[in-house]
Amino acid sequence: MDAVGFDEFVSARSTALLRTAYLLTHDHSLAEDLLQTALSKAWFSWSRIDGSPEPYVRRILVNTYATWWRRKWNGELATEELPERAHSDASDAVSAGHDLWQAMERLPRRQRAVVVLRYFEDLSEAQTADLMSCSVGTVKSQLSKALAKLRIDPALAASDGKDLS
Repeated sequence: MDAVGFDEFVSARSTALLRTAYLLTHDHSLAEDLLQTALSKAWFSWSRIDGSPEPYVRRILVNTYATWWRRKWNGELATEELPERAHSDASDAVSAGHDLWQAMERLPRRQRAVVVLRYFEDLSEAQTADLMSCSVGTVKSQLSKALAKLRIDPALAASDGKDLS
């Protein structure tokens, strides 16, 4: 594959890859950085890619995301007393619509990656396992654990007190 093929691939698939990056990071600027990093890594190995380059680039994307969260310290420190919450405003009503994202953010990153790849990207268990360099059984167990956590997450609890399952 050549530079023209790379440019065509980026033009054709960058929107879908950016969506995957956003679903993993839930932050627009981090998603753009993640995609840019993945594409720059793909550029250097572009000539060695046989067949469809998208699975290869997705694997780079997921692996780069994994290394970022392994290395990154998010700067949070435990305290005995939580800070006071500011007065409520219109953003409270807007944030109620983001309950799924809040619940997804509470998942461990590997479980979040499995949920994103299986349900948002509609990949099979085998494709997800291949992308994440793990077994199909690991994908199944991580997905099962993630769904169990989402079922009991308070952000997703039904407002009338009924269980969602």
